[in-house]
Amino acid sequence: MSSNPLKLTLVGGPTVLIEFGSMRLLTDPTFDPPGSYQVNPLHFEKTSGPALSIAQIGQLDAVLLSHDQHIDNLDSAGRAMLPTVGRTYTTKAGASRLDGQAMGLAPWETCTLQGANGETLLVTATPARHGPIGIEPISGDVVGFALGIDKPGDLLYVTGDTVWYEGTAEVAQRFSPKAVLLFAGAAEPRGRYHMTMGSEGALEAAHAFPNATIVAAHNEGWGHFSESPGQLADVFAQFRLPDRLMPFEKGKVLVIPVSG
Repeated sequence: MSSNPLKLTLVGGPTVLIEFGSMRLLTDPTFDPPGSYQVNPLHFEKTSGPALSIAQIGQLDAVLLSHDQHIDNLDSAGRAMLPTVGRTYTTKAGASRLDGQAMGLAPWETCTLQGANGETLLVTATPARHGPIGIEPISGDVVGFALGIDKPGDLLYVTGDTVWYEGTAEVAQRFSPKAVLLFAGAAEPRGRYHMTMGSEGALEAAHAFPNATIVAAHNEGWGHFSESPGQLADVFAQFRLPDRLMPFEKGKVLVIPVSG
């Protein structure tokens, strides 16, 4: 295991800069300004903008795109930046829509990403279900990602937009990451059912990954989230797990040791 720390910077929403050694990756790029967005038949309100601009992000080795079909995971500015990135990993369906700009991965498929300095990361797609059972015809395909150094999934697990279900539980059975990046917020864009993890799913993840640092993103910046970062932290405190959930503030680098 490398002695380099894992660095995570919350840009906003689902967009997180991942730095490990010389490797730099970005999850679900969203850089559009706050405002009202109509995506028929749904109306979305973006309440805050990114903490960093695309120019401030700088050069990237890859984008980890959980899915391309929802504006709060890939907006106009994010879509425009994809051709400037060396590699975009996403769903098989998403890759076909992105006209050769992306590599589609099926769940559990692993490939090797080589950075400009010769460093490598193992990138494994993980299962995700973007809502209750049977939601796929409505929400479409989604994947998460597990990053590995010496073996698949030993560094970071990014859930993508998913609830906690048997697919995410299997990730915990297969991999032992140093950190887990949850896409939380208990999103309710379509009705009174969650399209992403709320506090219950986050607690499941904390217990399923007992040795991992837990970090939550995609729970601010949009009006359709029903659970705030503060509410999630309160739940972890109530369950006597306050030290398992790391504070994650926009624009500030979170450093996670990974050696040992």
